[in-house]
Amino acid sequence: MKAHPTAIVHPKAQVACSVTVGPYSIIGEGVELGEDTEVMSHVVLEGPTKMGKRNRIFPYAAVGFACQDLKYQGEPTRLEIGDDNVFREFVTLHRGTVEGGGVTRIGNHNFLMAYVHIAHDCRLGDHIIMANGASLAGHVEIGDHATVGAFCGIHQYCRIGAYSFLGSYSVVNKDILPYSKTTVERPLGVYGANRLGLERRGLSKHDLDELDKAFRLLSRSKLNTSQALEAIEAQGFPSSHVRALVDFIRTSQRGVVK
Repeated sequence: MKAHPTAIVHPKAQVACSVTVGPYSIIGEGVELGEDTEVMSHVVLEGPTKMGKRNRIFPYAAVGFACQDLKYQGEPTRLEIGDDNVFREFVTLHRGTVEGGGVTRIGNHNFLMAYVHIAHDCRLGDHIIMANGASLAGHVEIGDHATVGAFCGIHQYCRIGAYSFLGSYSVVNKDILPYSKTTVERPLGVYGANRLGLERRGLSKHDLDELDKAFRLLSRSKLNTSQALEAIEAQGFPSSHVRALVDFIRTSQRGVVK
């Protein structure tokens, strides 16, 4: 391990030999860091926290701390992080609670910009971008390839669907549909399928056209949500992405933004 002389690494931390630790950083007991992870200066990591390979943690990030839930009484919980993530300056990542399953989980290839906050029991997939100051309350789920704009506030137990784009300064208290582009109007409204972002992610023109038709039924027709779902299913769209959109709505507990 390449640690600066001013860094403090607990003897019970498990740190791969190829990890680098910058000046004045603190690696606490119960922390596991995978190969080629870079911990820059003035970072504090507490455990139990398990982090995979090739992660980069920028200065003043606070990772693996106890959550801010007042019901939390020091029970053993953990934070699990995958590979190839970037956590920029002042990011805060909290461990889970017993009530929420005991774990906060972050996947792979995610980019969390400065001042992002991930609260207890959140679940993040892969290839997610969270812009500066975006904050998740407890128990939030974000699907793969989603983008959360700057200074968004996400209410606890909400879901942000895969491939969705959420505009900056949005306040979210319902589920955000997968594949959607959501405006920052009050109340929030779905602009339609996030065509540009989905094209960049490799979806075919056929899939995009079918998603457009499904979103028109959901958000631009005079049908309520149940009627729109029946209309979508009646048309028998073969796209797996349309089926994923329908399944997301049917499993929502908080309702969805339309």
